[in-house]
Amino acid sequence: MKAIFRMGIPVVGKNYFPSNIQGLPTWYEVRVTGDGYQSASNQLDIIIAMNAQTYQKDLLAVDAGGWLIYDSTWPRSKLLDRDDITVIGIPFSKLCNENFEGVRSRILMKNIAYVGALAALLKIDLDIIKELLNETFAAKKHLAASNLEAIMLGYNHVIENFACPLPLSVKPLNKTKNHVIIDGNTAAGLACVYAGATVGAWYPITPSTSLMDSFQAFCNQLRKCEKTKKNNFCIIQAEDELAAIGMVLGASWNGARAFTPTSGPGISLMSEFIGFAYYSELPAVIFDIQRAGPSTGMPTRTQQCDLMICAYASHGDTRHPLLFPSNPEECFYMTLSAFDLADELQTPIFVMSDLDIGMNDWMCPDLQWDNNYQPKRGKVLNAEQLDAMEKFYRYLDVDGDGITYRTLPGEHAKGSFFTRGSGHNKFGGYTEDSQEYQDVIDRLLVKWETARKMMPEAVIDYSKFNKTAIISYGSSDGASREALYRLKEQNKNYNYCCIKSFPFCKSAKDFINKHEKIFIVEQNRDAQMRSLLMLDLEIDPKKLISILHYNGNPIYANFIIEEVLKNEKKGVAA
Repeated sequence: MKAIFRMGIPVVGKNYFPSNIQGLPTWYEVRVTGDGYQSASNQLDIIIAMNAQTYQKDLLAVDAGGWLIYDSTWPRSKLLDRDDITVIGIPFSKLCNENFEGVRSRILMKNIAYVGALAALLKIDLDIIKELLNETFAAKKHLAASNLEAIMLGYNHVIENFACPLPLSVKPLNKTKNHVIIDGNTAAGLACVYAGATVGAWYPITPSTSLMDSFQAFCNQLRKCEKTKKNNFCIIQAEDELAAIGMVLGASWNGARAFTPTSGPGISLMSEFIGFAYYSELPAVIFDIQRAGPSTGMPTRTQQCDLMICAYASHGDTRHPLLFPSNPEECFYMTLSAFDLADELQTPIFVMSDLDIGMNDWMCPDLQWDNNYQPKRGKVLNAEQLDAMEKFYRYLDVDGDGITYRTLPGEHAKGSFFTRGSGHNKFGGYTEDSQEYQDVIDRLLVKWETARKMMPEAVIDYSKFNKTAIISYGSSDGASREALYRLKEQNKNYNYCCIKSFPFCKSAKDFINKHEKIFIVEQNRDAQMRSLLMLDLEIDPKKLISILHYNGNPIYANFIIEEVLKNEKKGVAA
């Protein structure tokens, strides 16, 4: 994948791996696309089968006219033949057994020899592969040499025994300049550093753990005192998710920018503390890297299935702002926004990523940074402001926007208040008076409407000539855009809206109101985005048609196209 990328050809990588520890087979899919599509594909042209126990499944997965490459060291059953594909046998194990010593070394080298074979078959630049090897093993030159030897074994065998290259081969382009391959968790971890986060607390859970790993790695590079060499950050692995969010809220109450990465099961455990943060109005950033559920579900498969639980997390009347990044690039920029919004709105902000975005490899434009960036801390009173005040009331709305002023502990004696999750009035005092309680709850709704004006706008592609539209969000965006382009090639035109946040902005509501029918593309069974749109914007449900993909694999354009056309045949006219 990296070699093809460095040849200037757009690529995207999808990793399909089991959640157990039994050493079961793993698949890694590389989509090579001159058009730069970033979604998965349901078309498999070439499969390199490295596990004998999956040969039959791999054989069936290859598209007609494609190729299956396998280790032919041992005889293969004729029962696995297919007349409509080409099977290429390469004795990887035999080659490595004859040229390397030791069982472990032979197994490892077999797993790299196929790179050379593929380089010959697809005409991948060998010099780039060598360059990548030298970069990967810069500190261990002997490993670079042995890996190169394995690659050349595969390369030379193919050159000597097969017609090269295949009809399906790669040609250098110039479409990856100023781009990088990165996953969403790495981009988000980097953004946490740049946003000024100094505290991270979490309990390891797939698929979010690598976000904290990335944050720690970047902090080790960028957050150490030059003089003392001590850390200017604090990362805590808590005993569970409940403790993790509690630590985040404690750090946030003290003025630090703090966050926790988790997934759906972690959100469930955090629910009570999330409600506490909403009611006591504490900033926090929560990354939900969504995975297939319910319960433990399929921890290494992707879905967009936590919208409802995050939007209304905790008991009672709660509403939480959600951000929907569509790719790692947006993970970076939306993470910056998340910390600013959390401080400005004094509430938890959820960044709704998923396994596809978080753990897979995407091609994105180089991330840009504005050196003039200043964190937006919102309504935080300093000692001078407090000294000039007659009296400070923590939950008194003086500006009419639903957002009250807060103080940090130790700033000034006048700024002290009792942070409570129990009933309190607008002055911060304990209450069980029904009207005083309702005043605070109603004021939080005013803040919700203020948040609506502050959240990222939807991205809209609109033409007055189209009466039907498609709406998507998050990782469904790439497949939706590809589907729109390919439908247009069939003279079927649709308007498009990619939702970026909840509460929904006015432009999203206006977009929906301008159309007769709207397809809502999402990756869950119960049409959660459709439900949120109806709840928050009071949209007529009859005009919203769900396209639902929820088998745990990333959504792809053909699925959307088929569902749209299927609905058209039922009488939905574009």
